[in-house]
This record gives sequence, C-alpha cells and structure tokens, in this order.
Amino acid sequence: MSEDRHAQPSGSAAEPLYDPNIPTPTHAERARTLVARISTGTLCTLALEPEGYPYGSFVTVAFDAGNPVFLISGLAEHTKNLERDPRASLMVAESGSEDPLANGRVTLVGPCTRIEGDGSGRAAFLAAHPNAAYYADFRDFAFWKLRVNAIRYIGGYGRMSWISQDDWQLAEPDPLAPSAAGAIAHMNADHADAIVLYCQAFSKATDITLATMTGVDRYGIEMSAQTPEGPRPVRVAFDRPVSSPEELRAVLIAMAKDARSKLNQC
Repeated sequence: MSEDRHAQPSGSAAEPLYDPNIPTPTHAERARTLVARISTGTLCTLALEPEGYPYGSFVTVAFDAGNPVFLISGLAEHTKNLERDPRASLMVAESGSEDPLANGRVTLVGPCTRIEGDGSGRAAFLAAHPNAAYYADFRDFAFWKLRVNAIRYIGGYGRMSWISQDDWQLAEPDPLAPSAAGAIAHMNADHADAIVLYCQAFSKATDITLATMTGVDRYGIEMSAQTPEGPRPVRVAFDRPVSSPEELRAVLIAMAKDARSKLNQC
C-alpha cells in the first residue's frame, strides 16, 4: 500500500511540536534521493560455489529510470553467477553517522541481465562514472541492468517500509539534496535568529530561544528546538514545493519576514 506524504509520530513519544499532517517526502522520494547521491553499492548474487549462497560484491552503479546499471567484467564472480541465475539484489547505504544504524539504506531486488551497450543504460553509467569510458568497450566488460521489482527502504530508526514499484518509478530525487548540506550550514552559522523565528511563528515551539536547522527538502525544513525537556524536532512546510537553491533562499527570506510580522517584530 502506498504511504502518504505526511510526517507521522509513532510510539509513546511526547506530542509533536508541529502539525504531523504537513507535507514531507514519501519513503519512495527519500529512497530515490538516497540512491541518486551514492555511486557504489553491494551487489548480491546467488553463488555457483558454494552453490545457492548469497554472494556480495562491491560495485559501482548508476541509475537509468530507477533501475541500477553496472559495467562488470565477465571474469568477476558476480557476473558468472548472474549468467547462471539472474536473481539479484543491490544495497545502497549512506555513511557518516556516528551510529551506522541511523544511516539510510535501500535494497533493490529483481532480475539482473546483460543489456546492449549503446542505450540509455550506458549513457547513465558513463555520466556517473566518466573514468569508466576507457574500458567500457573492452571485450570482457558489459553493461548489466537490475530491473527493480521490490524495494526496501530504511531511513534509520523507526522509518522503514516496502515501496511499491509504481511509487518507486514515479518518485524523483529531491532537487535540493545536492545543496542541502551547504544551505543548512549557512542558516545555522549566519541566520540562527531566523530559525528560532520559524519555530516560534509556525509551530508549537513558541517559547524556545535556541534552535538549529537539521534538514531541508522540497517540501519544508526540519529543525531541532531546545526546550526545557531537551531538544525536540520541529518541521515547517513551505507553501509550495521548492526546486532550486535560489527558490529556497527566496522562500526562507519570505518566511522570516512573515514570522516577524506574525510575532509583531520589526
């Protein structure tokens, strides 16, 4: 079943400081955003020896209409495995968190077969891995594509689901993802006052005096507000989806102005 685009609190946590029904990325959008940022993964095939066991290989990968594409050698064990049995999966995982299990990861399952080298799969792979052009036409290398028919997304603790094929194909990576880290760092360093205003004016965190931005996507921003009970998450939605850093800057400036007006500040 398709999951909706709303934030949902879970468990016995305290009442959220924001409206949980505001727009937020779907799991399909989060998963597509994650794989768009990462160019390596673990390809699992069914081994020839010992027969039938999952065999994991480190691979470089690109995506063509949501389907992973690989340029792999016929000498590799995973290629020999796929020639015998096309069933495979690919895991793509984030890194960087102090707690590895808090990182996001996506597992894609489906048949992986050889494709012609002059189509969209080749173009997608060489765009992501231009250095591969020098060996792409070697006789023992070929392009292979995993045609996704099952998707498992884990976004860290408490955020996980199976994603339908339709949702996976229709979802698009978040356009702000490449610039999100820079935007967050800039806001926290130079506009900490505005972040507090967003919380006070557009959420239930009306009494806080300290907050930091922790995330941004096309639908809104996420913050950590310091309360007497400790840090609490706050999400504030944009009035429309944002598709570029320039639009984001304009929207954040307008939101700060609106927040000051709502709070009767000059």
